Amino acid sequence: MNTNRENGSLYTNIQNKIATIEFGHPASNSFPSELLDRLTTELNSISNNNEVSVVVLKSEGERAFCAGASFDELVSISNLEQGKHFFSGFANVINAMRTCKKLIIGRIQGKTVGGGVGLAAACDYVLATENASIKLSEFTIGIGPFVIAPAVERKIGVAGLSELTLDATSWKNAYWAKEKGLFAKVVETQKELDNEVEVLANKLASYNPEALSQMKKVLWEGTENWKNLLAERASVSGELVLSEFTKKALAKFKK
Repeated sequence: MNTNRENGSLYTNIQNKIATIEFGHPASNSFPSELLDRLTTELNSISNNNEVSVVVLKSEGERAFCAGASFDELVSISNLEQGKHFFSGFANVINAMRTCKKLIIGRIQGKTVGGGVGLAAACDYVLATENASIKLSEFTIGIGPFVIAPAVERKIGVAGLSELTLDATSWKNAYWAKEKGLFAKVVETQKELDNEVEVLANKLASYNPEALSQMKKVLWEGTENWKNLLAERASVSGELVLSEFTKKALAKFKK
């Protein structure tokens, strides 16, 4: 179901112990703050739902998986408080994914930019199509991927994070992302993607939920400081977005 609402849409469907969360926005499935808040709330709720063993995170449509944070909202930031709040959106979602007691499968059907790469990195297992190229373009507008960096680095290491961040204008293809460990499996078509997601989700849902939950804890060991770390990073981005450089760069993009 596509959405034209300016704050986007979020639907959760629970069947056979699998919760499928689908988000959407007419601007390439980007995230305004309100939609990030809704996703955070939904993940926290599912974490404590005994009817759910595994989560599938997906986005609407055939094209982009996620274009990151809302550009319109980014442009309208006028003070530090707004800036911190805006960048805290992805910080809160990543922390909710990290602390969610259920394993999260990411279904990535297309291009993914900025915060979208952070979402993919915060999933526990990612299946993607060949069209799922990734890019961290934050430098081009005078900011950096500070909030999502810990999640991306955890999956692809400092070298991968560095390559993605510094080469801010280039797309890396899905096979690069797989080689680096961001994607677990890459398939050709969306039909194959849906099939793979379904098979994996059903297998996981058939396992001992307590074992899954304990494994989730093991996978995320060493990230206990992220609540504070990501909040600090949101402040860094919140300051940078107010800089003259960024204001000029955003104005150019807007044209």
